[in-house]
Amino acid sequence: MQLDVKHGRIQDEPADLIVVNLLEGVMLPGGATGALDSTLKGMIGDVLASGDFKGKPNSTLVFYPRGLIAAKRVLLVGLGKADKFGIDQARQAAATAAKKARELGAHNFATIVHGAGIGMLPVRDAAQALAEGTLLGLYRFDEFKRADESVHAVESVSVVEADPAKLDDVKEGVRTGQIIAEGQILARDLSNKPGNAATPSFLADVARSIGERYQMQVDVLGLEQARAMGMGLFAGVAQGSNEPARFIVMDYNAGKEGVGTLVLIGKGITFDSGGLSIKPTEGMWDMKHDMSGGAAVLGAMQAVGALQLPLHVVGIVPATENLPSSKAFKPGDILRALNGKTVEIHSTDAEGRLVLGDALCYASRYQPQGVIDMATLTGACVVALGKHAAGLLSNDDALAEKVKAAGQKTGERVWQLPLWDDYAEQIKSTFADMKNTGGRPAGAITAAAIMKNFVDYPWVHLDIAGTAWGDDDKGYNTKGASGFGVRLCVEVLRSWQ
Repeated sequence: MQLDVKHGRIQDEPADLIVVNLLEGVMLPGGATGALDSTLKGMIGDVLASGDFKGKPNSTLVFYPRGLIAAKRVLLVGLGKADKFGIDQARQAAATAAKKARELGAHNFATIVHGAGIGMLPVRDAAQALAEGTLLGLYRFDEFKRADESVHAVESVSVVEADPAKLDDVKEGVRTGQIIAEGQILARDLSNKPGNAATPSFLADVARSIGERYQMQVDVLGLEQARAMGMGLFAGVAQGSNEPARFIVMDYNAGKEGVGTLVLIGKGITFDSGGLSIKPTEGMWDMKHDMSGGAAVLGAMQAVGALQLPLHVVGIVPATENLPSSKAFKPGDILRALNGKTVEIHSTDAEGRLVLGDALCYASRYQPQGVIDMATLTGACVVALGKHAAGLLSNDDALAEKVKAAGQKTGERVWQLPLWDDYAEQIKSTFADMKNTGGRPAGAITAAAIMKNFVDYPWVHLDIAGTAWGDDDKGYNTKGASGFGVRLCVEVLRSWQ
């Protein structure tokens, strides 16, 4: 879909649909909406006076201008109350408008930037949110469906700005938002693919393609290479599957001096049966999404390259299946991590913390200023936080605050859980340095307590089990994979100082 920015008045656009907005409680529209209302001879004001549109969040109303303007339709979208309006509300409004345009059969539409006027948002941020919301709201995954000619697609969107002083900021915001949204769309596509398509080798090919496009160094280790290096945790999980495992490392600005080094790590279990500690049949089909953390890292690295960020960024995705077989690792086995620490296996379905353990050890060679890992790690985190926030656990308050601030700005919210030393008692093993589960109490925390044994740098762990996919089809969310973590990580990197 084409997305462009132009200088002009929204009421002059000869589009299938033009989009304006209104805050809740406003009875006399101003700005672009007010100018359009004047051209429409008070049509919007009449509706407001009648009480038929109140501006509630993501509410919509369609007008037919009957030749008063060149556009065929006018869409009014509600922004909600002014004191609750922010960047994510602008993003949601953009997605709502885009979905409504598609529903109406519009081939193209023109829109103002939501929140850059009376909403008091920084113009560049608001324009970025507009691009993100529009592209994410229009997302579909239909790769494995037969072509359906009745399914309508919006072909182009024009962002119209009347103030020439704001035009450069709008253009830059839209460019940034489009790049980040495309990274998130990549993450959604990868996670939505079935496990027989999005294999570890496929993820490695995607990483190589991104690397070629943006001059990144990409190294891919196979199972035996990983085992020879001492990655006993990753190898232990991978050995049960006939599908070749891939330990993927993407290095952006490798060797560049005078810049900070940050590492993103994503769990890449392309299908998780639970191994010999096998999961119940119900819902197992969703375990294709167990590589959502890895997908988010690939999406974020694509955005990093396209934005040409002035940082040294490394992306690591330990990718494998977790399957039962005669070769699979077993409860009671003891595996040795890359840093030499040993882990007694109590459940083969607690495999994510194992592959991440070796990835976290591997990251140490870069002497990073910060590491963020993302993983669909525990059902316990879903029980604690539901689908509305990812769990955050960290050994560094400063890095945790950066991630929390980025979460608020991007709408990918996180909630910090404690990681006190007390929780280490639950993972003590009689026969190894630790065991790979801490029992039911505080399951999300004890999983992070295990991973803490493999870090010697500032680190944030994000448990995205509740946010990585779902059935919500509101705003910029769609059924299936969310691509959670791309916007969040890119914002951390863009704001890094």
